[in-house]
Amino acid sequence: MKFSEQWLRSWVNPEVSRDDLVARLSMAGLEVDSVTPAAGVFSGVVVGEILAAEQHPDADKLRVCRVSNGSEEFQVVCGAPNARAGIKIPFAMVGAVLGDDFKIKKAKLRGVESFGMLCSASELKLSDDHDGLFELPTDAPVGHDVREYLGLDDAIIEVDLTPNRGDCLSIAGLAREVGANYAAPVSRPVTDAVSASHDETRPVELLAPAACPRYIGRVIRNVDLSRPTPLWMVERLRRSDIRSIDAVVDITNYVMLELGQPLHAFDLAQIRGGIRVRMAEEGEKLVLLDGQEISLRSDTLVIADHERPLAMAGVMGGEHSGVNDSTTDLFLESAFFDNIAIAGKARNYGLHTDASHRYERGVDWQLQREAAERATALLLDIVGGEAGPVVEAVEPAYLPKPVSITLRNERVTQMLGLEIAPAEVEAYLCGLELVIAARGEDEWQVDVPSHRFDISLEIDLIEELARLYGYNRLPVSAPTAALSLTAKPETRGELPILRRLLVARGYQEAITYSFVEPGLNKLFDPQSEPLALANPISSDMAVMRTSLWPGLSKAVQHNQNRQQSRVRLFESGLRFVPQANGELLQEPMLSGIACGSRLPEGWANSSDKLDFHDVKGDVEAVLGQGGALASFDFEPSEHPALHPGQCARIMRDGKVAGWLGALHPQLVTELDLQGPVFAFELSLENIVEGRLPRFSELSRFPEVRRDIAVLVDKGVAAGDLMADIREQAGEFLKNLRLFDVYEGKGIDPQSKSLAIGLTLQHSSRTLTDEEVNAVMDKVLGSLEQRFNATLRK
Repeated sequence: MKFSEQWLRSWVNPEVSRDDLVARLSMAGLEVDSVTPAAGVFSGVVVGEILAAEQHPDADKLRVCRVSNGSEEFQVVCGAPNARAGIKIPFAMVGAVLGDDFKIKKAKLRGVESFGMLCSASELKLSDDHDGLFELPTDAPVGHDVREYLGLDDAIIEVDLTPNRGDCLSIAGLAREVGANYAAPVSRPVTDAVSASHDETRPVELLAPAACPRYIGRVIRNVDLSRPTPLWMVERLRRSDIRSIDAVVDITNYVMLELGQPLHAFDLAQIRGGIRVRMAEEGEKLVLLDGQEISLRSDTLVIADHERPLAMAGVMGGEHSGVNDSTTDLFLESAFFDNIAIAGKARNYGLHTDASHRYERGVDWQLQREAAERATALLLDIVGGEAGPVVEAVEPAYLPKPVSITLRNERVTQMLGLEIAPAEVEAYLCGLELVIAARGEDEWQVDVPSHRFDISLEIDLIEELARLYGYNRLPVSAPTAALSLTAKPETRGELPILRRLLVARGYQEAITYSFVEPGLNKLFDPQSEPLALANPISSDMAVMRTSLWPGLSKAVQHNQNRQQSRVRLFESGLRFVPQANGELLQEPMLSGIACGSRLPEGWANSSDKLDFHDVKGDVEAVLGQGGALASFDFEPSEHPALHPGQCARIMRDGKVAGWLGALHPQLVTELDLQGPVFAFELSLENIVEGRLPRFSELSRFPEVRRDIAVLVDKGVAAGDLMADIREQAGEFLKNLRLFDVYEGKGIDPQSKSLAIGLTLQHSSRTLTDEEVNAVMDKVLGSLEQRFNATLRK
């Protein structure tokens, strides 16, 4: 926000220099970005009056003017199109200096002598307007120094406010801060209620009270828009980076800058019936003041009459209901809009206005009547007219609730590291207009005023005390605490270890947004309804992800579009899954995605494509990191994002630990990926628990290896067979390995051959042939009984 130092000092004027004021504002959290002069460097420029203006005898675009400085008359040749008799303008007399080194001298233009120069606003560095002379008010004192008359020995200060300090987007808020920082009195302009001189009103209906719980309106008749905006107001607006338009718009902008409450004035003749504050109908049209026609969405709050929308609430008015040269009657609006209802709406339509900037950050919900009265008084004073009664529609249940906080002196000392005297604490709080409702022995009950919507906790009050006391004055000390080392569970794995493991297997870590496009999330998880953001960054980041796959798949797409065919990515992060009870499950996940060739391109490597078992091997390496791979089971299953024939559900102790498979071909096509693409997603909570290693002495006795090949139905899972073998072989089994799977010539087309190696060993003696044969008979008998397996000949 930009503001005039003179304007601020008219409210509060501590006896400090400009540099000190700027430094204090920055230290108080209102960072000053720049300080610039209100006008360019010039001297010797006075208020002049053009007494006569005649055509130059030898130049069509030049006029010869007779100009008075109050005591003398001068001949000046001027090329400005608006040079005419009767106007007052800045007159740079001979000897005046513009800028650093441009000195005005007597000159001769096309044979006619000129004694001075008549100035435009751009020549005085007041604005970029160089189309004509800068016309001064008719009551400007001729001969008076222009710099002194316009108060140009001023500075324009720009502060960069954090989003939580919307209360400082006004002179009133800045003055409050300066007053509190310097313990200086603040002189707020007195705003008296304007008595109604007629009884005309317009009814107001709040049809969306949650978004607009308070709306104030007032009819002002018989205004004269031919009257100009006073120069003092134009200058204050200019120094706040707002262009003067007409008196009515200027007044609403001025009150917004002064008090922080956006206002809007409608042409009363264009309002059909009363005012209705409602949500827009989907596709409803509105032509804005900037001439842009927009198609409204149903989540947009509008100000409407009984026939059509008049304005986008809190953002911009409509063109047809705006004030123009023919307007004689006004309807003045002053409303409180909930910041959540307004947040992001302007950006959704490609807009940004001073009003939306303030409403998005929060506006004082008790300021509307004062602002309406202030604007009414200025309107009647500047453009005349007759004010009607104030109409207020309010839904108290939807207004913000007053906040009361207990502030403990002990807590202040603990957090700031020093003791602040109770009287000093109270002075700081009262300087910010915080109300001390009650005093205890060592605490205060503080009522938060309506303009400080960012204060809700005790720590917020302590932060305010730190700001006003001065961050640079707080003591610097090293914290001390009694710390004890906590035991680290030996069975629990660590995410950094899993990260390093995946990197060693050729993966690269990716970090994607937790916000995703709704349609993309639905492709991967159509059964979940993701949490929608109230104020999304953009339309393609509108919901919280329920899986990490959407972000990783977009990363693969990005790489493939740049000729990177072999991609291995993994990511650890939260997924956000809404629950049936209304809560949001935030679950840490480890996900990966891979495509392309099995091995990097090279003379010694094959060009075989990656397959399901390659990625399954990577997942098994992750699951086996804690030594508990045997506790996980891979079950054939179905997932909406995975290929029906290449999809496995990973189970542990009856719980789903994750998913593994090839992306569904339809999904690959929709995302324009070069398939096949394989992905896995693991719940960290279900995979990090490992097995505690235990030492067992190596046996000195020989191992016995027996290999068997069994024929089973194709639908039988090898894992089920091996689990049964482990159970039947008992304590003698030291190792079990599936080393061949065969389908084809020589066996039934509905069957497959599984070749399995069993390694048997005893820890204290050599196993006999009878013991080994007994184990193998037991294993084969169980396989035959449970799986109808037969020994392959």
